[in-house]
Amino acid sequence: MGTSNAVRWGPVEREERRMQAAALFEQGVKQAEIGRLLRVSRQAVGQWQEGGREALVARRNSARSYLTPQQEQQLWRELRLGASAHGWEGQGWTLSRIARVIEERFGVRYTVPGVWYLMDRLGWSWQVPKTQAV
Repeated sequence: MGTSNAVRWGPVEREERRMQAAALFEQGVKQAEIGRLLRVSRQAVGQWQEGGREALVARRNSARSYLTPQQEQQLWRELRLGASAHGWEGQGWTLSRIARVIEERFGVRYTVPGVWYLMDRLGWSWQVPKTQAV
């Protein structure tokens, strides 16, 4: 099995590197030179430069839900009513539909993968029954 010589940077080190880049931007150093000094691509430096210093601060990754436990219980009840109770044809839920219900009911935006993780955490299955109830 081969080993990689690639450097693995943690979130603190990545933020420090971006802050170094911000200081270099302010000194007028060119993108290519910043990339060489910080060992990143010129394209990465360009993306950092576009957002300004505020955009370079690391976003803290959080496994918490955007919904409170009470909102999760309310969402559970809403979903149990079925998709047709919310204006869609048929009883089937899609992740996009669930995201829309969450945004409309609670004012919280979820990405489709975020809805997937939330539903998994709440014990919902993606499986569809083989036969439809009559």
